Amino acid sequence: MKTLIHPARAVALGFLLASVAGTLLLMLPAARADGLPAPPLVALFTSVSAVCVTGMAIVDTGTYWSGFGQAVIMFLFQLGGFGLMTAATLLGLMVNRSPRLRTRMMTQTETRLLGLGDITSVAKIVFKVAVICQLLLFAVLLLRLHFGHGLAWADAAWGGLFHAASAFNNAGFSTHADGLMRYAGDALVLVPIMLAIVIGGIGFPVLHDLRHRWRDPRHWSLHTKLTLTGSLILLLGGFLAIIVLEWNNVRTIGPLSLFDKLLNSMFMSVSARTAGFHTVDIGALTPETWAVHYFLMFIGGGSGGTAGGVKVGTIAILALLVIAEAKGHTDTEAFGRRVGASAQRQAITVLVLGSIIVAVGTVILLRITHFPTDQVIFEVIAAFGSAGLSTGITHELPPAGQLLLAVLMFIGRVGTITLATSLVLGERRMPYRYPEEHPIVG
Repeated sequence: MKTLIHPARAVALGFLLASVAGTLLLMLPAARADGLPAPPLVALFTSVSAVCVTGMAIVDTGTYWSGFGQAVIMFLFQLGGFGLMTAATLLGLMVNRSPRLRTRMMTQTETRLLGLGDITSVAKIVFKVAVICQLLLFAVLLLRLHFGHGLAWADAAWGGLFHAASAFNNAGFSTHADGLMRYAGDALVLVPIMLAIVIGGIGFPVLHDLRHRWRDPRHWSLHTKLTLTGSLILLLGGFLAIIVLEWNNVRTIGPLSLFDKLLNSMFMSVSARTAGFHTVDIGALTPETWAVHYFLMFIGGGSGGTAGGVKVGTIAILALLVIAEAKGHTDTEAFGRRVGASAQRQAITVLVLGSIIVAVGTVILLRITHFPTDQVIFEVIAAFGSAGLSTGITHELPPAGQLLLAVLMFIGRVGTITLATSLVLGERRMPYRYPEEHPIVG
C-alpha cells in the first residue's frame, strides 16, 4: 500500500527543495554581474531569504547579481510568497479542474484554512489579488520612477516590476543599495508600496472572507475580525511609538518636515512587521525604537499570507485568553463568538516555540560573534519573523552566523507548528485519558 507523505512534511520539504533549486540557479555564472560563480554560502543565503520572503542579504542585490540573477530572486520570492502549495492547487485546477485530495490537504496546512472546501476558491482569489495588486503597483512605480526620478523607461520598468513584486510578497528585496532611502520624501512611491505590503501580508483567508462578505462585516469570520483589529492596533501603535522615539533623532527622521516624519514613521511601522523595506538607516535608530521593532517583527502579519512571525491572530487569541482569565470567565470570547480550546492551545504553542527559537538563536549568535546584544537580538528576530531588516551587521557575520540566520528564516516561513508537526515521527490517538488535576499556576 502506498504511503502518503504528511501534509506538514510536504510543506516543509517543498520550501527546502525550492531553496536548494534557487541556490543552484544563483551559483550559475550567468546569475552574477561579473560572470563568476557565486560562492555557495552567498547563493544559499540569498535563495533561502528569497523563498522565505525575508529580504535579508549579504551582498547588494542590484550590483552583485545580473539581470538573470535578479529575475531568479524575484521568481523565488514570488513562489515563496504566493505559497508553494497554493501554486500546486492552481496548477491542479488548470490541468484537470480538480486538485487531488493530497494537494488540497497540503494547501490547507500551508494556508491555515479550516476546511478543504474553500481551498480552490482561496487559490483563485490569491491569484487574482496578486496579479491585480502587482500590476497596479507596477504601473504607479513605472510612471513615478520615469517622470518623477528621471529613470529611463527600461530602468523604471524593471525597478517598478521588481519592487512591486517584492512589496506585495513582503519580500523586502530592493535593487537599490540603500533600500528605499532615496524615496524617503516621495509619498507617491511609499504609500502605494505600503498598501501592497498590507494587502499581501494580511493573509489569504482574510482576503477570501472580505471578497465574499465585504458588504456585511457582521458575518465576517472571527479570524478576519481578530486579524483586522489586531493589525490596525499594531500599525497605529507602532506608528505612534516610532514617531515619538525618533522625533528628534537627527540621524533618522529628525531633520525631515512634519509630513515626511509622519510618512516615514508609518512606513517603518508597516514594513517592520514583515516587509523589510527601509527608508532610514536602521542602524541609526534609537535602542528604544529597536525594541519596538523586536515586538512588531516577532508578531508579523496575518496567517496564511506572505507575512512571517507568530502572526497577529496568535497574539490576539492570547490577549483574549489573558483578559478572560483576569475577569474570571470560563470562556475566551470576542465579537460574540467563543474561541475554541484547540485554537488557544495552538496559539500558546506557537508563542512558546517561537520564543524558544528566538532565545536559542540569540544565545548561539552571541556565542559566535562579537556584536552587542541588542543588534544580535534584532538580527535573530528579523530572520525568524521574515522581516528582513538589519542594523547593518548581516554581511559581517561569520559563515556560521549566516547559516544560523538561514535556518531561522526557513523556520519562520514554514511555521513553528508546521515544522514541529513535520518532525513528529508517530501520530496516534490515545484510547484513554488520565485523571485530571490542577497544578498551582502563578
